[in-house]
Amino acid sequence: MPLFIGPALAQDQEAEAPTPSIFFDAEGVDISEFQWVNRLVIVFADSPADPRFVQQMEMLEELPEELAERDVIVLSDANPALKTALRTKFRPRGFMMVLVGKDGTVYLRKPLPWDVREISRSIDKLPTRQQEIRDRRLTQ
Repeated sequence: MPLFIGPALAQDQEAEAPTPSIFFDAEGVDISEFQWVNRLVIVFADSPADPRFVQQMEMLEELPEELAERDVIVLSDANPALKTALRTKFRPRGFMMVLVGKDGTVYLRKPLPWDVREISRSIDKLPTRQQEIRDRRLTQ
């Protein structure tokens, strides 16, 4: 059973909650499509059974609304045999969590799971996020 919310499970979840899923499998994803639209949290592991991968995905799934508020999409890649474009680009060794900004810059690479609060704080310090916060205040 997958430990992340994939497209099939996202449809079931949409019936229960109005928020669309932010969780996707990394296979076939071109991150350039997200530039200037979304921030990416990419979670790598050598197996979906890796305890760090399981823990990271559980922590992310606890507060998806916090991530969605910051325009975050979560991509998971726990199968090194697929040799996805993301694996080629980021070259993870075992577990790794990566935060990519809207501008395509890698802001974090972590070898251990981070909770949503830590990720949110890091995002909130980014220049584009600071501008988004200022813009929101002006429109309110």
